[in-house]
Amino acid sequence: MKVILLEDVKSLGKKDDIVEVKEGYARNFLFTKKLGVPADNKNLNDVRVRKSIEAKQAAERLKEANDLKEKIESLTTVCRIKAGKDGKAFGSVSSKEIVEETEKQHGISIDKKKLVLPDPIKSLGSYKIAIKLHPEVTAELKLDVVGE
Repeated sequence: MKVILLEDVKSLGKKDDIVEVKEGYARNFLFTKKLGVPADNKNLNDVRVRKSIEAKQAAERLKEANDLKEKIESLTTVCRIKAGKDGKAFGSVSSKEIVEETEKQHGISIDKKKLVLPDPIKSLGSYKIAIKLHPEVTAELKLDVVGE
């Protein structure tokens, strides 16, 4: 019997896969636990429609990420930090402060978890910070750290 999986089933397949299983397994396990539905014309059409909608949404998200990448890469964010006379910084600039300054200066909201910052910035200068906007899109934010 052919079954369309509604969820990932270990050792059987992933969501929306069409698999061949025995009738008893389908009726007694997959259907009762809402893990699958029979692969009839209506259900096959539902899967096709759902996949096309998901593909359109994924394409929209990718386009939005590319647009945001262009916007981010054209800007420079300036972070001010207390520094001594010799240019040595007191404290550091973290991802939270970078996100706050970018929001305040340019009106662009970024999730701080998407910043790829191995450790906080502890010296003055210019930096390029990678921002993972989408699995396929990474933007570089220009950051200038200046002393107060």
